[in-house]
Amino acid sequence: MKRYFQPVEKNGSAKKPTPSPSKKNDENGEILVKEDTKKEPLKFLTWNANSFLLRIKNDFPDFTKFVSEFEPDVISIQEVRMPAAGSKGATKNPAELKDDTSSSREEKQIIMRALSSPPFNNYRVWWSLSDSKYAGTALIVKKCFQPKSVFFNLDKKASKHETDGRVILAEFETFRVLNTYAPNNGWKEEENSFIRRRKWDKRILEFVSQSSDKALIWCGDLNVSHEEIDVSHPEFFSTAKQNNYVPPNKEDCGQPGFTLSERKRFANILKEGKLIDAYRFLHKEKDMEQGFSWSGNPIGKYRGKRMRIDYFIVSEKLKNRILACEMHGKGIELQGFYGSDHCPVTLVLSEASSINSGES
Repeated sequence: MKRYFQPVEKNGSAKKPTPSPSKKNDENGEILVKEDTKKEPLKFLTWNANSFLLRIKNDFPDFTKFVSEFEPDVISIQEVRMPAAGSKGATKNPAELKDDTSSSREEKQIIMRALSSPPFNNYRVWWSLSDSKYAGTALIVKKCFQPKSVFFNLDKKASKHETDGRVILAEFETFRVLNTYAPNNGWKEEENSFIRRRKWDKRILEFVSQSSDKALIWCGDLNVSHEEIDVSHPEFFSTAKQNNYVPPNKEDCGQPGFTLSERKRFANILKEGKLIDAYRFLHKEKDMEQGFSWSGNPIGKYRGKRMRIDYFIVSEKLKNRILACEMHGKGIELQGFYGSDHCPVTLVLSEASSINSGES
């Protein structure tokens, strides 16, 4: 692993190497630096890493190669699963990685080494973390595309972080990027299951309805499969049960993420927010090989059972700029998942123009 990382100072903070811009010689032999001519980010990547630390320890060379080849401007990570800074019993800082114990310092060093090495040394990272190794999100943005502001909640309050670090909202000149890790619906009518998810969906609906002043790119693990085409085995998922429990409302029956109740709420969010599912906008047919972002464990009853729950959702005003939206994992053996049970999803937009932006 050492050959992929830069040295770290004793205090645990990674040395920050100078970015390596593209270079060429002019006719006099002078070195010219090639500047990025894009005004705003156009290439995006989202991935539920299912523990960013574990992915760095076990699968990072392959993921690094993928990032180097795709060259995203913005990387959205969910399920970071790193605890927020702050000692036991003290107020936590969700924007910083915990480093007050020998084990947490070591873990922080591993992560910062990875992010201080190419190609990630050309990016800046924002964290929104839970108090424990649970949930959490990260936003990694190329330094040449720094957002005007970054919030960690749906209310756009300066210092507030959503519970469990589920939101990062970045404001750019002409659009917003919203990275979310939606809570799982669960199986029962309980405070940390159905009720929690309903409250989340209500807040997301309010956010998209009140944010029409600027285009939105909403990405992440949204923990819902919109339609039957978005799961590999619709009957299996719609009739799934846990411990033979049957919810009192039939619309809450089935696999979390594929209950009729969740799917209806998601459809309403898209409608009220005037939003487009970028992948389905380009891919109309079901793709059993590479059309799902989550795959069940290759061992057991979920083998071969897959769902599309990771998305790029964009404002309708951006739909004519969608050049590509792809899922990069395939097959039931989780090829291209880089150790997670989710695969990366990418979005590419064309540059804004008076034609495709709808301006006169």
